[in-house]
Amino acid sequence: MTVEPTQGGAHAVNAARLWAGGGATAVVAALIALVGILIARGVFDVPVLAPKGEGTWGDADTPKYALFCGLAALVATGLLHLLLISTPRPLQFFSWIIMLATAAAALLPFVANGSTSSKVATGVINLVVGIAIGTLLSSSARSAMRDRRDIS
Repeated sequence: MTVEPTQGGAHAVNAARLWAGGGATAVVAALIALVGILIARGVFDVPVLAPKGEGTWGDADTPKYALFCGLAALVATGLLHLLLISTPRPLQFFSWIIMLATAAAALLPFVANGSTSSKVATGVINLVVGIAIGTLLSSSARSAMRDRRDIS
């Protein structure tokens, strides 16, 4: 059963469930970044985050990028928790925020220096990470919301 939030405060949040979903989402986001870099560098020979000479795994920027993707998921979880306890229609606001942040992250590589193929690969990786964060956290939030009337 999907609980549709109406007004801020109309639902209680199971914080442990929400943050467990956020932690799992962080792991997924980091792994998407790693797999994306492996595909770009290893399969398509596109130098993402490091020169071609650094091999399939790239350099020290690869794990740092994956870590930042995981941290982005945790920041998004914090934002979602705040929205759930304070705003009307929190999932609608969260969806818009994630959609716009994902669009910015996907377009950001195109304002930096680098080859077109590297920009496209980085933009696609950022897009997939953003979509994963948005969809996984939204479903975690639905699972973590309880109607206050059911608690009393």
